[in-house]
Amino acid sequence: MTFFPMLTPQDLLLALAVAVLAGWVKGMVGFAMPMVLVSGLSMFLPPDVALAGLILPTLVTNGVQALREGVSAAVSSIRKFRIFLLVGLVFLLAGAQLVSLVPARTFLLMIGAPVTFFALIQILGVRLTLNKPSVRIEVGIGAIAGFVGGMSGVWGPPTVAYLTALNTPKAEQMRVQGVIYGLGAVALLLAHLGSGVLRAETAPLSAVLIAPALAGMWIGMQLQPRIDQVLFRKVTLLVLLAAGVNLLRRAVFG
Repeated sequence: MTFFPMLTPQDLLLALAVAVLAGWVKGMVGFAMPMVLVSGLSMFLPPDVALAGLILPTLVTNGVQALREGVSAAVSSIRKFRIFLLVGLVFLLAGAQLVSLVPARTFLLMIGAPVTFFALIQILGVRLTLNKPSVRIEVGIGAIAGFVGGMSGVWGPPTVAYLTALNTPKAEQMRVQGVIYGLGAVALLLAHLGSGVLRAETAPLSAVLIAPALAGMWIGMQLQPRIDQVLFRKVTLLVLLAAGVNLLRRAVFG
């Protein structure tokens, strides 16, 4: 196990299983991979190692999702949401530099809070609606998504909330999510090469989780047309809620 000095064999098997589950969920609903990965890995790994573990699988799977409809469609999405992406990038880079300065319990709180909040409002049926894009709102949500993403690797909740509020068509939303998350994952990779989170000791774990994440994503994409999406989304949100509450419990009680 010298290749994975921070993991026991049991931890490695659990990490691979979490990656398959995260990929499966992403293949089904188009998001939630970082939330599932960081929530699952944080149950038996230090928070910074869990964060490092999600970086490369998130980068690769979002690249696949973003380019599913071709490069021109992805470029169109980049142009349409360029303000969100630019603001998110700046705040992601800023947030990433604070990871090493934040105590473990605070780190868990910053991961658990957005996961729990997002899952809870979705389960309760809360829907925000925007009649048209707003630069002010886009800047604000991009800043929140970027900063939280830099700290925790989880920037999906505010992104999904914003796209849903705009009533973005399903196919476009899947593509846009892939583009936003993919570019965010590139920024996250660069930021945490600088912060020291992704380093010689943690990079092998992140690399080995790519294959199971892709396998899970492929399975999810194959099953997507056969499973009732409303029911699956509810189950996914309940799982995320449980994971978020567990992270909050660890943050408060240790």
